[in-house]
Amino acid sequence: MSGVTSLPDLAAIRAARERIARYVHVTPVLTSHSLDEIIGAKLFLKCESFQKVGAFKARGACNAVLSLPEEDARRGVVTHSSGNHGAALAYAASRRGIPSHVVMPDNAPKIKIANVEGFGAKVHFCAPNVVAREKMCAEVEHATGATLVHPYDNAAVIAGQGTAALELLESYPDLDAVVAPVGGGGLLSGTAIATRGVSAKIKVYGAEPAGADDASRGFRSGRVEPMPNPQTIADGLRSTLSERTLCALREHVAAIATCSEGAIVAAMRLVWERAKILIEPSSAVPLAAMLEGTLDLRRKRVGVIITGGNVDLDRLPWQG
Repeated sequence: MSGVTSLPDLAAIRAARERIARYVHVTPVLTSHSLDEIIGAKLFLKCESFQKVGAFKARGACNAVLSLPEEDARRGVVTHSSGNHGAALAYAASRRGIPSHVVMPDNAPKIKIANVEGFGAKVHFCAPNVVAREKMCAEVEHATGATLVHPYDNAAVIAGQGTAALELLESYPDLDAVVAPVGGGGLLSGTAIATRGVSAKIKVYGAEPAGADDASRGFRSGRVEPMPNPQTIADGLRSTLSERTLCALREHVAAIATCSEGAIVAAMRLVWERAKILIEPSSAVPLAAMLEGTLDLRRKRVGVIITGGNVDLDRLPWQG
């Protein structure tokens, strides 16, 4: 697993599962007949909204932090994040008893800032763009000696994220497809490697907002397509793919669909109302693509990774 595009394999994902087992939940898979009828598919919702820190990110962060050599771990860890990965890294660092630093955009949802601080991380605010995030992260890394744990461009993080799909497929091995949202691509990479490693018959799809469509464009062009100013309510999906994650997606993913902002809000509300699951906008994106028809999986058995449930309840998107 050397080089910029090094990726974990199924064995690495299984090893990650053993490594993080004490620190993460085996999350439930829920179904909803009402949602099935509306979407036109049999859905199996892998509810990472019930995960530690309220999102799947706990898996990758724990695997990365627990994999660090003691000498590196002692100096702490640093990352940049809109919130969920930052909280996950802070959580993982607290479990290992080491310092953590998280660079966050100054417009991050309050609940996500509170989560990061609540797990003991020092927060460093920056302008809400990729360049500002990376610049400040490098400054903190230089000043503290902390190890960078990138939100997605990290093989150990990707392996950890893939453990959610392993759990899903152990309960439901006869799926036709698995769908996950894609921002930086860490979750979708791990999901695809795990799924295709378990069964070559199951197709893996990604979904992203049309206002942050670098993954679908990169999937077609074969190169990273930077998007300096993505516009979407799905704040967890504003990242740009890395060379590493693009490589994984082009090798293992069948297609990447996009969806409108209106569909994201509609799908989020639908899950709240029909399935009674509190999810954040990023989690709604796969269902939004199916609802809008840009991802046609009608009459299929579909596993959906519900990525997180960290929502600012004072700023719900359907409220005026």
